[in-house]
Order: sequence, then C-alpha cells, then structure tokens
Amino acid sequence: MQITSFQALAVLVMSSLVIFGASVAWSQEGHKYPTFGKITRLDPRLDKLIPADAKIEKLAEGFEWTEGPVWILDGKYVLFSDIPNNAIMKWKEGDTEASVFLKPSGYTGEGDYSAEPGSNGLLLDDQGRLILCQHGDRRLIRIEKDGSWTTLADRYDGKRLNSPNDAAYKSGGELYFTDPPYGLPDRFDSKLRELNFCGVYRIRTDGTVELLEREMTRPNGIAFSPDQKTLYVAQSDGEAPIWRAFDVQSDGTLANNRIFFDSTELAKAGGLGGPD
Repeated sequence: MQITSFQALAVLVMSSLVIFGASVAWSQEGHKYPTFGKITRLDPRLDKLIPADAKIEKLAEGFEWTEGPVWILDGKYVLFSDIPNNAIMKWKEGDTEASVFLKPSGYTGEGDYSAEPGSNGLLLDDQGRLILCQHGDRRLIRIEKDGSWTTLADRYDGKRLNSPNDAAYKSGGELYFTDPPYGLPDRFDSKLRELNFCGVYRIRTDGTVELLEREMTRPNGIAFSPDQKTLYVAQSDGEAPIWRAFDVQSDGTLANNRIFFDSTELAKAGGLGGPD
C-alpha cells in the first residue's frame, strides 16, 4: 500500500511522540538535553515536515504520564497534561524543570476519583484562550482572560459525557471532540456512565452539542486536514488500532467513514503504542 506523508507522520506519533519529554529538536544549538530514540520514516516526503537530521530530546521527566501538549506562542512555552497527577505542567526553554501551571486540571471534586482524573487534550481558540478536555469533571472548559472557567460541553441529550479526551477547532469556531471513558472509574465498566457509546461530537457556535459518530470503539486523537475537508480520528483500541477518515460536509457533518490507516501489524510488532 502506498504510504502517504500523513500516514508516515501518524506512525511517528504512535511510536515516538506519545511520551512527553520527547520533542523534535529542529535546529537548536548548544542545548544539553539528552537525546534518545529514533524517528522512523516510511516515506521520504516526511522530510518536508521533519528535517532529516532532526533529533529527539528529553526536555523534562518525572511525570506519571502525559498528554495534550500545546504551544503558547505569546509566552513561548509549552503546556501539557500530567493526567494521573491532575495537573497541567509548563515548560519553557531555559528552565531546568517543568513547573505546575494548573492543579487541579481535570477533576475538581474531593478525594480520589479514577486513575486518570486530570485534563487530557489542550488547545487554544482563535482568541488564544486555553481549552481543556477534563477527564474527571467530564466536560470541556475554556479558561477566560480573567481566569474564570466557562463550561463548553458536559452533556449530550441530557446525559453526562464519558470523559472528553481530545479536540480540534474548525474555522468558524466549531469545536470537534472525542469522548471515550478513560477518565471514569473502571472506564468502560463504570457505573457512572450515562452514555453507552463513545462518541465524536461537535460544539456548534450556539453551544449545541451534536453527535457526529458513535460507532468507533475508542475515539481518541482528532485533527483536520489543512483544507478542513477531512477529519481524522484515531481509535486507541488494541483489538482495532486504526485511524479513520471522514469527509467534512458543507454543513460540518461527517460522511464517507473509512479506514485511513490500519496499524494492526505495527502494533503486533510491539513497543509502538497505539493510535492517538
């Protein structure tokens, strides 16, 4: 099968960049961060996205496990979620270690909740405001400029979401997101579940939460193609580790659900993780 640059990049995401502390070192000089691992290139066109001499540097460590890195351009720092520790961490070049940016980040209740209570995916809206997918509180929120929180979505059809995982903005302001149950106690078997499926949704600009897809077993990472005509959704299911692609219709709904890349054979090879 012909492997596209995006597919090669998808394999890279699965195999190398799911661990924070691994950051592509583009052309940086004089840093003493340790390098490790390798970038597997299945198509030479990947070199247009990631230079052939790029290295992987470990910038920070000591976390349980991490997700959702987002670059804050005006402050020139990166934020990322340390999910088990219910915290968002901050790293800036020159810092000797990452610092706590926000805690709690995903579960604001009392006591222990689950193994993955914190925030997961992080992104910015067109005004530079931080959006959080909160596992424990089972919602997406926006942090306003004054520091207050606005809930963007916490229910569908009157029922609480599972645990929003990742999200992507479409031009025009509609927010698309995935909702597996990883943040719930006992995950798929949680007694707290109110929805018996894992959905792909969008939040319309009027605040309406619309279900777009409910057949994926464990929808996870989500991203648009550059022209926004295609939506890619990763399925982090060990029994069916795939990426799906959907045509984005003029009204924002999805059509032509298809497998974009099946990583089953790569997963069988071991040590590469799963789609995200």
